[in-house]
Amino acid sequence: KDEHGNDIVTPQVKPVVGCEFYVVKDRFEKSFTKEKKDERFHQVLLAKNKTGYQNLIKLTSLGFIEGYYSKYPRVDKLLIEQYHEGLIATTCCIGAYVPQAILHSSEEAAEKEFKWWLDLFGDDYYIEIQRHNIKEQQKINDTLLRFAKKYHVPVIATNDSHYTEKDDYNAHDILLCINTGEKQATPGFDDFINDDLAVKNRRFKFPNDQFYFKTTAEMQQLFHDIPESIDNTNAIIDKVEVLNLKKDILLPAFPIPKEFQLHSKEEVIGKNKIAPDVNNQWEYLKHLTYEGTKHRYNDLTDEIKERIEFELFTIKTMGFAGYFLIVSDFIKAGRDLGVFVGPGRGSAAGSVVAYCIGITNIDPIKYNLLFERFLNPDRKSMPDIDTDFDDEGRQKVIDYVVKKYGKNQVAQIITYGTMAAKMSIKDVARVLDLP
Repeated sequence: KDEHGNDIVTPQVKPVVGCEFYVVKDRFEKSFTKEKKDERFHQVLLAKNKTGYQNLIKLTSLGFIEGYYSKYPRVDKLLIEQYHEGLIATTCCIGAYVPQAILHSSEEAAEKEFKWWLDLFGDDYYIEIQRHNIKEQQKINDTLLRFAKKYHVPVIATNDSHYTEKDDYNAHDILLCINTGEKQATPGFDDFINDDLAVKNRRFKFPNDQFYFKTTAEMQQLFHDIPESIDNTNAIIDKVEVLNLKKDILLPAFPIPKEFQLHSKEEVIGKNKIAPDVNNQWEYLKHLTYEGTKHRYNDLTDEIKERIEFELFTIKTMGFAGYFLIVSDFIKAGRDLGVFVGPGRGSAAGSVVAYCIGITNIDPIKYNLLFERFLNPDRKSMPDIDTDFDDEGRQKVIDYVVKKYGKNQVAQIITYGTMAAKMSIKDVARVLDLP
């Protein structure tokens, strides 16, 4: 409450899920020469609803699976035509199809390109105006505003943001040099399409310090002559539905021998309901665990047996038997394929069940490691089993998993890397040409 006793309403942020794509003529084309370059055009697509989000996922996945070339995932217009439903598109930045056509072709050619996108997206297509003090943008903006008037397409104001504050320009420039292996003293060029190609021994560099996250007041001042462009961004926000991206854990069905398919009814333990298939997987996991104790322990003491029973009960009530079976299976397959597999690290090393079924090679009993750090009923998230394969053999394991469970059941996830202090100093010193 405020000082007058009135309730303070906390403003909520509405997430807009989108992606900037590289669009090429043919995503399957992977052969290029000096004369025939890989022309990539930027394109922003925003998910308007659940269908749009699913199509966004399709486009990003196929961009990596089918269109990956050099270091870029790429899509093409055929793919966008197929998966455009539920998506919002704009004319995008200086590196997009329409702006590039305005700069390097005739206005008629640019208008034809503009019409292609407008016909496809209809009311979900917007003209995007940017002002970064780049001379080419003035020509683009003038042409786009004529298109807006002629075709009654709403105009939105945006700012290409690559760093947070204006003062971050130099730090961002240094980061670009680190990324491209250049020195900051090398003269720069700004080509927003072929930003990986050196031009006459010049490095990629942003033209000025205007590519930061501008405030509402700064944007209103920058676009004071077309105030509707600020308001129209809210029109897009109003169109976007809030997505519920939280999903139940989805694991592929692990095939188990018929003799372990004992349960046909749901079981209730406490507040948890155990489905028949999960129960059957647990029976098989229990069998494999006790088979594994014969190889792991010469003497199955009461202490070890009690620990195993406790772990198995926890795995059963949390419904993770299938997860243990899947991980154990692909680790065994890796070893059979001659892949070097790590002994196990992280909290998973605290599980006797994991040790007995070959997931880890460290005895939790011997080293007094805690199972509860790995899995306990208060922690509802998936248990984390860190698995290490050698660089050359890793792909063999991935191929095995894809072959066993199907392409649609396997995904690779992103990992964010951060620069630690020592490496940061080393990299920055190199970029600044310091000894």
